[in-house]
Amino acid sequence: MAQHTIILLAAAGVVYLILRNICTRIYYARLAHHHGCKPARLLPQGERVLGLSLFKEQMKASMEARLLPLMVQRHRDNGNTFKGSIMGREFITTIEPENIKAVLSTNFKDYKLGREDALGPLLGRGIFTSDGARWEHSRALLRPSFTRDQISDLDLLETHVSHLLALIPRDGATVDLQPLFFRLTIDSATHFLFGESVGSLLDTDNKVGKAFATQFNFAQSEVVKRHRLGPMRRFYRNKQFDEACEFIRAYTGGFVDKALAYNATFKSIQDLEKNPTSEKERYVFLQELAKQTIDKNTLTDEILSILMAGRDTTACLLSNTFHALARHPEVWMKLKGEVAHLDGRTPGYEELRQMKYLKYIMNESLRLYPVVAGNSRVAVRPTVLPVGGGADGRSPVLVRLGQPVSFFAYALHRRTDLFGPDADEFKPERWETLRPGWTCTPFSGGPRVCLGQQFALTEAGYTIVRIVQAVGGKLESRDEHDWAEKMGLATCSFYGVKVGFVEG
Repeated sequence: MAQHTIILLAAAGVVYLILRNICTRIYYARLAHHHGCKPARLLPQGERVLGLSLFKEQMKASMEARLLPLMVQRHRDNGNTFKGSIMGREFITTIEPENIKAVLSTNFKDYKLGREDALGPLLGRGIFTSDGARWEHSRALLRPSFTRDQISDLDLLETHVSHLLALIPRDGATVDLQPLFFRLTIDSATHFLFGESVGSLLDTDNKVGKAFATQFNFAQSEVVKRHRLGPMRRFYRNKQFDEACEFIRAYTGGFVDKALAYNATFKSIQDLEKNPTSEKERYVFLQELAKQTIDKNTLTDEILSILMAGRDTTACLLSNTFHALARHPEVWMKLKGEVAHLDGRTPGYEELRQMKYLKYIMNESLRLYPVVAGNSRVAVRPTVLPVGGGADGRSPVLVRLGQPVSFFAYALHRRTDLFGPDADEFKPERWETLRPGWTCTPFSGGPRVCLGQQFALTEAGYTIVRIVQAVGGKLESRDEHDWAEKMGLATCSFYGVKVGFVEG
């Protein structure tokens, strides 16, 4: 009797699954017909049930620093929008500006990030891991701290740039600028955010601060690994990563406690806001943020999120830019001519904004080597991409509930139909007339557009100008390798940026 019952229950379960699958297929077929959707092109792959072969191919390409060229070639072979299967999930990949606009802006509420499992142990539930109402709260919390006054205050940055310049040889010796740029940006970011720098560019006894920088580097590399594993990360454990996250959050929590204690010395928020920031007591991002909330976990989550973005974005932009400058002496000389108009003065914020060729150089670096080379979203409800379906790729495409949609700026920015036959070449002059809109999205777009975009561009631009002023002469490449990706949460050069500054 019991065995008979088990068989009936099993049979009922199978029938239920079959009926649910049929109903789902009918629902999506009707939805597709209603919106005039046609299927996107299928990516050729050995098997589509689990997509393990595709996963292995991409992991191998990633380890060999050629995932981005692989994605460019896939789109050239299979069109601007295609779908495939990886690790048991069907995905859509697109480099159509209309689709990217739909995902990031027009149909923004139809998608979520889907990052919390991968990044949560390090960043908690901050702005880069949260969605919906929680993300809106984070955005509202952080936006007031990114004011023009804070972005245009370059004195703090000059302190750390001077430390960087002291480590750059002027005698033609080879130097790898990339690790120096990462040390510069973590020093300036921690100073701005915490009120105290970790001092990684200095020969100091700040062992705890330098340990933080080391652990932060390691933890970031691990969250990237966790993100790439997708659903398989539930089986991945790394005790060293857990310990690094614990140390990082405890170190940051100490500064949160200081900020809360400082703010608590004032009788009211009104008294606190009336307190002027003196020269000796500079603006501290965390203290300003602590005026909005006293929740320690929230403050820790948000400050680590901003640190991660602020450190990596600027360091990668600087690295990729100097990698290109070292291979284009005519661009370097033209930049020197623009910088010479400062007559040796350190540039102010408005002077930086008026340096057009510097802006063209950074724009071209971000186009050719976008610091966020690839991105994705996950559909939270059935929705539609405007184009990509059918034989001509111009019909709408249905996106199912839970389906990932990925887009690679690196491949988008190399479309010859959008940027010309020289799309693979570094040509800052193209920005004299280029107005790209959604065809170039280095800082994302829509409601989640990067809050610190102007901060990153200002810091990078200022650093470039100060290096030009300090070293003079010619910039030579000391590395025979072409640019290859080192993909973390941001993308820089796999081989570093080995250069020499010589007279001339």
